[in-house]
Amino acid sequence: WIFLHGLGQAPSAWQPVLRRLEPELTVHCPSLPELAAGDPRYPALLSALETALGSIPGPLHLCGLSLGGVLAMDYALRHPERVASLVLCGTPLTMPRNLLRLQDFLFRLMPERAFAGSGFSREAMRQLAGSMAELDLRPRLPELSCPVLVLCGSKDRANRKAARELAEQLPQARLHWIAGAGHEANLDSPEVMAELLRGFYQSLS
Repeated sequence: WIFLHGLGQAPSAWQPVLRRLEPELTVHCPSLPELAAGDPRYPALLSALETALGSIPGPLHLCGLSLGGVLAMDYALRHPERVASLVLCGTPLTMPRNLLRLQDFLFRLMPERAFAGSGFSREAMRQLAGSMAELDLRPRLPELSCPVLVLCGSKDRANRKAARELAEQLPQARLHWIAGAGHEANLDSPEVMAELLRGFYQSLS
């Protein structure tokens, strides 16, 4: 089981969920900033993730939040034979360019210390966000044939449309809204998220 955290989070963000799941699960939570240490741009980050996961025996169950969900989905499209299931939480399908430009402007105004908790420097965060401007996984969604659980916090307005589209376009997807949760559902509602994950994984056996 591979759990990929969101941008601005650390692997520890999954602990409130994981400690409520079955203890016999073998879980890996790679650090995205550490994987991106050599090159923070998205293609290099994905390549580093591919290398890291290549040493883990499959089939893999990938669970990702936000950026982690994008990486999980991209990995599954590139290595379908390695992926047994996907969980995508608060996962966008495209990067809105106007929002990225505004975000980059704000990043340039923010002091370096504001990025300390993310694991990325200000410049690394800008490079990563800019490198995702052209990313669009929508044309390849029908290729994902593994079971997929799509999760989205009911308050995560930015990703509700993407969640519906994922559920409609993916051949074996089911969608669940996490009531009262925002974008970081793993921190907002860990009990509910753990219960949904447990039910999904039990349905695969």
